[in-house]
Amino acid sequence: MSPTGKVTSLDVAKRAGVSRSAVSRVFTPGASVSERTAQKVRDAADALGYRPNVLARAMLTGKSKIIGLVVAYLDNHFYPKILELLSEALEREGYHVLVFMASHTASDIEDVVSQILDYQVDGLVLASVALSSDLADRCRASGVPVVLFNRKVEIEGELAVVSDNRTGGQIVAQHLIDLGRTRIGHIAGWEGASTQRDREAGFMEGLRAAGLGLYAREVGDFRLNRAKDAARRMFDTDARPDAVFVANDYMAFGVMDVLRAELGLRVPQDVAVVGFDDVPSAGWPAYDLTTVRQNAAAMVDATVAALITEISGERVDAPDPLAVELVKRGTT
Repeated sequence: MSPTGKVTSLDVAKRAGVSRSAVSRVFTPGASVSERTAQKVRDAADALGYRPNVLARAMLTGKSKIIGLVVAYLDNHFYPKILELLSEALEREGYHVLVFMASHTASDIEDVVSQILDYQVDGLVLASVALSSDLADRCRASGVPVVLFNRKVEIEGELAVVSDNRTGGQIVAQHLIDLGRTRIGHIAGWEGASTQRDREAGFMEGLRAAGLGLYAREVGDFRLNRAKDAARRMFDTDARPDAVFVANDYMAFGVMDVLRAELGLRVPQDVAVVGFDDVPSAGWPAYDLTTVRQNAAAMVDATVAALITEISGERVDAPDPLAVELVKRGTT
């Protein structure tokens, strides 16, 4: 036993009657070792309470089997589900996930990613946070592949997995026009996000194609309280919109609460509401929200496939934007 009281691989080797290198091979995935030796080592390890030092092995092999995941929003119900799916998919590939929280400010992201690189991660997934060209260069210089999830930034060598947000916006516009709505508003998310820009761009294209303009616009920054404030400004007036496209479901829930509980408006009779994402709670009877569904499972599969390919040393092109679909519910 070491001076710190921890059981070491040498202790296991002595108890099992094998060499220290044999113990190392038993706990190294893919290493060659006989089943008889492996069983003796595992029995000894169990008896002593030994656990291999994964980080120490990473220093020797250059592979930590850890993926860093940076997320900006966990209050938005879309991301806890994504976190679960990503973790499960990466674990099936033999990786563990190290989660870090960050805001979408450049300085905070730089600090967080710098911390993650210190852990010698094998790859990095940035979920709804931006990546500067300088930080991308640093990751490449460190040999760490990076995949952007639900965000793109248009830098050289970018590998991003996104939905077809522009088409999603067009679908929303067409749906509201088909309903006969003419005073159509938009509550935007954070304007620095490609997801927001693309959704609004498609939405505006759809309105213009029908000869309509945007009746009202506010910004909710993908934040619940800001979305509620935006709804109050937009609808606490006699000249209110008769429909609103909210840039994600999370904000749409807050908007609906204001419309119904504070302003006494009926959804959809007075105001039709459409969100984006199709988080599980969008289907709850309390909201019954019409929304654009992102295929979360397909996005995760594409992210993991791209990341594993890059880790193996092969280059991969960013996948095409993934298809979305309108889910019609009671709010329209």
